Amino acid sequence: MKSIQRRTILLQVAGAGIGLLALNSTAAAAGPKLEESDPVATGLGYREDSAKVDAKKFPKHAPTQTCAGCQLFQGGPKDALGGCPLFAGKQVAAGGWCSAWNKKA
Repeated sequence: MKSIQRRTILLQVAGAGIGLLALNSTAAAAGPKLEESDPVATGLGYREDSAKVDAKKFPKHAPTQTCAGCQLFQGGPKDALGGCPLFAGKQVAAGGWCSAWNKKA
């Protein structure tokens, strides 16, 4: 019987873990589009179009605030949709907005 070193096993487990994380982040980026009727989206006041946000309900909202300009947006600068850790596994509209908006640094 061949002896397997502990270091070899740890490296294999670590490699598998990294592979799963990469697969998970890729799957999250390619998820379905977030609907405004989604319970989490409703709770955060998410709108696909930042111009349609209720100004009375969210007085600190500005029309220039969009998901694409949010620190949480995981899409590229020209992407129409992108991932957001608040809405795991779903895509948000780049022109959208929610109450968790935080300006990109």
